[in-house]
Amino acid sequence: MEWEAVIGLEIHVQLLTKSKIFSGASTAYGALPNTQACAIDLGMPGTLPVLNREAVRMAVKFGLAVNAEIAKRSVFARKNYFYPDLPKGYQISQYELPIVRGGYLTIRVDGRERRIGITRAHLEEDAGKSLHEDFHGLTGIDLNRAGTPLLEIVSEPDLRSPKEALAYMKALHQLVVYLGICDGNLQEGSFRCDANVSVRPKGEIKFGTRTEIKNVNSFRFVERALSYEIARQIEILEAGGQIVQETRLYDADLDQTRSMRSKEEAMDYRYFPDPDLLPLVLDQAFIEAVRQELPELPEAKYRRFCEQYGLKPYDAEVLTASSALADYYERVVQDSACDPKLCANWVMVELIGALNKENREITQSPVSAPQLAKLMQRIADGTLSGKLGKQVFELMWQTGKDVDALIEEEGFKQITDQGAIEQVIDQVLASHPKEIADYRAGKEKLFGFFVGQVMKATAGKANPQQVNALLKAKLKSQ
Repeated sequence: MEWEAVIGLEIHVQLLTKSKIFSGASTAYGALPNTQACAIDLGMPGTLPVLNREAVRMAVKFGLAVNAEIAKRSVFARKNYFYPDLPKGYQISQYELPIVRGGYLTIRVDGRERRIGITRAHLEEDAGKSLHEDFHGLTGIDLNRAGTPLLEIVSEPDLRSPKEALAYMKALHQLVVYLGICDGNLQEGSFRCDANVSVRPKGEIKFGTRTEIKNVNSFRFVERALSYEIARQIEILEAGGQIVQETRLYDADLDQTRSMRSKEEAMDYRYFPDPDLLPLVLDQAFIEAVRQELPELPEAKYRRFCEQYGLKPYDAEVLTASSALADYYERVVQDSACDPKLCANWVMVELIGALNKENREITQSPVSAPQLAKLMQRIADGTLSGKLGKQVFELMWQTGKDVDALIEEEGFKQITDQGAIEQVIDQVLASHPKEIADYRAGKEKLFGFFVGQVMKATAGKANPQQVNALLKAKLKSQ
């Protein structure tokens, strides 16, 4: 039997506000435990929550970016459960009336585009954190994170493979970082994923029993966890068993999921409207003001790069991966006035390669966009060959010096004088009569040998196009 996976993702995005969603306590990461939790976060008697306007603005910004409906009236509810890191005994969230409804995100997998529906996105507060490793059989509680604003984004069950789930998660991550509403740091828990997955016979319309894989904080682990869970469910069903609806954890060391607890339903949480918070009412003027703040979104930028610069889809996807990288590339093209494809190759191969080697972000590049643009000009005007250009780039990276200064200091200027190149070619040919005879006898691969000898004799400075053309003419005439 052929099986089909049905996957939906619930992604918790930590909003990039300076203070918490219902208090003035700081959201800065890395503070000593329990130093950034005020009386409101701790659920002290008599304290009242006050909604953070900036968190609302960010939620609306996301909703507009995914073409969703922004609720003019939404309601906060109490989600009741007991856990040591939940000081109030309930979590303030949105349930029946979320701030964002509907919308979609476009993903590309194996050259094919798909729209993945978004069910909803709602505001809620984060819980604290349980610390197990440092207390020798005991558990410590750090409430610094309690009350941190989250936007939980729930996809429709439209994903059909781990690869599609990974593409959706990456596209969503890219979008929230582009919007400036999240720093996207997975290691710090700013972007966390719960994955719901079931399997069904191919062609079946009815959903199978699903399991939820909780708190996966790595792109790689999401794909691996889903692959394992899909295989596990298929194996159980083909053996005549049944899937148990439950919450599971992914163990990265063993590369497998394991049972955590039976899956709760909404009724288990006894949701009811929070009596301390009025309904959130937005007017159209506020929504339109947020709309004006929207930057060019990743999908629009991707399509523009393909059309405006004639880039291949893969190249455009790489260069629009972050707004900072896209801005860098565009500055190189504009400042150099060179072929956009040449600029794309240099940014993707030389620049990104150097950044990855040293684990740097584009904003930390020692070579600025204007500097790289100048290097592109020197290659385009024939001052440098591509090979010499790479050497100059390496020196720019190491020293921060200007392109022209390095060309002058190192004597990198490309030899374009035809007479000088012909003189070197004549010397090379005179030194290799046997190879000339072999070439004329049909060993055409020896042409590369002659080119190599000329380039070696000129320390790589001869213009390669001229060398090729002059060599062909000489070999043909002799």
